[in-house]
Amino acid sequence: MGENKYLITNGENETIELGKYIGQEAKPSQLILLKGELGSGKTRLVKGMAKTLNLKDNVSSPTYNLVNEYRGEITLYHFDLYRLDNEMDLINIGFEDYLYREGIVVIEWPELALDFINDDYLFLEFEFISEKERKIKFVTKGKNSKKLLEGLAKYVDFRN
Repeated sequence: MGENKYLITNGENETIELGKYIGQEAKPSQLILLKGELGSGKTRLVKGMAKTLNLKDNVSSPTYNLVNEYRGEITLYHFDLYRLDNEMDLINIGFEDYLYREGIVVIEWPELALDFINDDYLFLEFEFISEKERKIKFVTKGKNSKKLLEGLAKYVDFRN
């Protein structure tokens, strides 16, 4: 894995703001993996991304749909793999095809998909500190994700 940094957010608005910065810096074909307990802010982050990408659809967790597509100048593919049981479920929904589309792919609960993804992704892990505060760890793998993290450093103060 590449760089390993973290930051602390205080409340939903800061998580949405972070998502806006990510949406601003992410390029098509960017893969972003989100791990964290229910209610830790993963979907809030995606809402922020959608705002920056000027996507008009209301972002919600795709828990029951598995994937939501938000179309704009750059399409955002938002997966939630929480309810899947095995890799065969991924194959049945055509998961691999999404990885090669011109858009940004965000995957919540990515553990099941790790064998399918390429060698370039930004991994974010959300951890509860308190009711409002979250520690978000950023780990890069690959040059595009490293560039994304470098771009984010213009907006946020990371800690090592």
